[in-house]
Amino acid sequence: MQRRRWGLPYVIVNMAISADGKIATANHAVSSFGSKLDRERLLELRATADAVMSGARTVQTQRVNLGPGPARFRRARVERGLAEYNLRIIVSGRARISPRAHVFTKRFSPIIVLTTRRAPRQRLQQLEAAGAVVKVCGTAEVNFRTALRWLRQRWGVKRLVCEGGGELNDALFRAGLVDEVRLTLCPVIFGGATAPTIADGVGVPALGDAACFRLESVEKIGDELFLVFKARR
Repeated sequence: MQRRRWGLPYVIVNMAISADGKIATANHAVSSFGSKLDRERLLELRATADAVMSGARTVQTQRVNLGPGPARFRRARVERGLAEYNLRIIVSGRARISPRAHVFTKRFSPIIVLTTRRAPRQRLQQLEAAGAVVKVCGTAEVNFRTALRWLRQRWGVKRLVCEGGGELNDALFRAGLVDEVRLTLCPVIFGGATAPTIADGVGVPALGDAACFRLESVEKIGDELFLVFKARR
């Protein structure tokens, strides 16, 4: 693929969505609604990746650590020739994440914060004091092409799993950086005009600007559909 010649990681967006295309309720109170199997598959996917990436809102509001999970998944990583624990990446244009967030209490692997020049220096220093590696990649918005190239060159990230949210996904789609999308379609309806979707944020103005994918596989297990899309090049 051209992406690899350019020195960028292979990027997978992995999300659970409701039957009406939402990734959380309108008030963000419900954001985890997939089955135990969906959670299992998420950890299986993390076990294939060098790094897991998430937006700051998810990390700030939920008790997540972005790690590989139980020992059997860590063993699977080692058997694949990967580090036992994946890198953890948090994206926030203004570095709006508390250094007291749950993720910083787990020191098993490096935490990298991708941000911009809009982030106050004091906030960056607080995150560094909490153990994060801070990388400024852009002035007003995170330049993801620059950030991903740095992750590949500096940290050896060849395969990256992005777990949202919608604004982060949208930025990656608009930049043409997503190679694969994995969706778990769940049998719930949230509704709500302001409920977040897989790709919120700026979006594209015309169909010709859309990120285009081909359906690779569909699997029905119980009441859920597991969908895999690959980017059209």
